[in-house]
Amino acid sequence: MGSNEMMRIAILGSSGGNLFNLGGKDPEKLIGEIVAQSKSAGIEIGIVQFIAAVESMDVAKEKTTASLYVWDPAENRIIRTFEGLLKDTNEAAAEVDSAISSQIHSGLIDGLIVMSADPNHANKLAILAAAEKGIPVVGTGGTSMALISSKGAKVIATSGTTGTTNRTRAISFMTSLCKHWGIQYYPVLGDTSSKHKAASSSPWRRINLKGIMQSSLPGFIAMAIVLALSQIPALKGLNDVFDIMLKALPVVLAVIAAKQVSDMDEVSIVAGVIAGSLSIQGGIIGGIIGGIGAGLLVQFLFVKCVQWRFPMTTVNIVAGGFAGLLSGLIMYYLIAPFALQLGEFIKYIINMAISFNPIVAGVIAGLLIWPAILGGVYHAAILPIVLLEMEKTGNSFLGAIDMVGLVMVSAGITLANIIAPRDKGEAAVATPGFLINMGFGTFVEAAYPFMFSNKMVFGGAIFAAGVGGGLVGVFNVRGTAYVPSFMGPFLSNNMIGFTISMGVAFVLTFLITLVANKTVRSKSSINLETTK
Repeated sequence: MGSNEMMRIAILGSSGGNLFNLGGKDPEKLIGEIVAQSKSAGIEIGIVQFIAAVESMDVAKEKTTASLYVWDPAENRIIRTFEGLLKDTNEAAAEVDSAISSQIHSGLIDGLIVMSADPNHANKLAILAAAEKGIPVVGTGGTSMALISSKGAKVIATSGTTGTTNRTRAISFMTSLCKHWGIQYYPVLGDTSSKHKAASSSPWRRINLKGIMQSSLPGFIAMAIVLALSQIPALKGLNDVFDIMLKALPVVLAVIAAKQVSDMDEVSIVAGVIAGSLSIQGGIIGGIIGGIGAGLLVQFLFVKCVQWRFPMTTVNIVAGGFAGLLSGLIMYYLIAPFALQLGEFIKYIINMAISFNPIVAGVIAGLLIWPAILGGVYHAAILPIVLLEMEKTGNSFLGAIDMVGLVMVSAGITLANIIAPRDKGEAAVATPGFLINMGFGTFVEAAYPFMFSNKMVFGGAIFAAGVGGGLVGVFNVRGTAYVPSFMGPFLSNNMIGFTISMGVAFVLTFLITLVANKTVRSKSSINLETTK
């Protein structure tokens, strides 16, 4: 076949028995993943015949209902054309089976993807036509694939469904077909839109430390809450829970990292858990490295095993189990001690700076916190340090600076614009930001419109953050943001000191913004009088 000729495939089968619990009960997602992978390979979907029952075919009864899905080329997706008893649905599917057979005989279909098909009834004509024309067939479903082979079909890859996912099946199907046809194919992972297709070819490009850190933040906050609760005399037993959660953090980070890099659904998650469990001694840095290694190995081993035509269940076991194990063992024996020391060194430098002069350290951190977030440095540099600090103690010096210098300052600015805005429309803009700042300890970006439009507000925000940071140093506070503001002091090591630091930064910014808004309104009134 010419390299410029687009190949066309037919997809046929049913929601199956075991497949039902592994994606078959959601035909849109199951077929959608195949469609995404076929686009990446430059292969066209010609026709689809898929029977989806409301329960597994292993327990289907006469009264079981089912739906027939076919391909809509105009919308580029499957649509439901019939719904009724399974027996009636099979009869309706016979017409599509005949259509597929005709297209195969006419040379319009170059290959078949089958999943839990019925080669003796619902898919009989299509399978016989495929056997006569000698087109390649790939699929899952042990019994059905054996029957298809017995009818003389050219089966180039077959597997059971145990341990598979929609994505791993789709990649396996497409890899086998593309190898047979000599087509270059890169699996689409994560975002399946065409503009991301090129990036998907290299898992190295999907490594995003900022994304890993941000996604893992809920785990650190949960740990901080457990630490705070353990300070209550009646809940002292939670100290043991805190210790367990502390050890679990590298696993959390490893899972996130592995899924981000490979994005192979459950396979990457399993690999991340295994790698993370063996990376615990390396702390959160070890967890990240172990997870990234597992993610890279998952995709490499998966593609290799598919190319070697391993059964799909075995492919998943090798990709998920071996990838996690190899990466984890490398971490455990070689890298973990160095990763732990790196994390300890970073924390040591921070603690040295704070110990030298905590007030100066707090003022500097407060003054720089807004430029850092505006310059895009916060999530890349500051957040990782916050998490490193929280790894051992459950709270952080820079976490306290975050709450005081960013969240409280933003809340002060937005509240001032609710009470006394420059114009009435700004109150509606400020209200959601204030509520999120106070209720969730995040969304400091709500202050941007007011800061960028008024130099006094902008300068006041940096000044108040510096003052608040200095107070954090005075009281030697360790805390965290990303929690409701009223909870912040309870999750800190100094409840009174944190409350004072937060309150001063909030009130100071609030007053400066009120003055700035009043000045603008006064100038506007004077200009209006002059024009009259």
